[in-house]
Amino acid sequence: MGAVRVKREGDVNKFSIGLVESMTEACEHAEGKRGRMRVHVVDVPDVRAIRRRLRMSQMEFARAYRIPLATIKNWEQGRRQPDAPAAAYLQVIAKRPREAREALTP
Repeated sequence: MGAVRVKREGDVNKFSIGLVESMTEACEHAEGKRGRMRVHVVDVPDVRAIRRRLRMSQMEFARAYRIPLATIKNWEQGRRQPDAPAAAYLQVIAKRPREAREALTP
């Protein structure tokens, strides 16, 4: 085994500096202060409303659009939220349900 190098107190590496800077930015963001970080906002579609508008059960919706049933349940029950690509896919389903379904058929 290789030797383990123990850093003396006061030794700071780039990782440590970056970690402290990141935590400082996170605290500033939590306090509502504007920083130099980028914030990405994802509009989360109402999955249940989309599905109901299509008059589909959770199982039918899952099969038609190839989304795992557990994922739909998690979204609808608020345990999880769709990420950006999933939200975009749900917006396509909401606006063009037939075309989205047709695109998935071989």
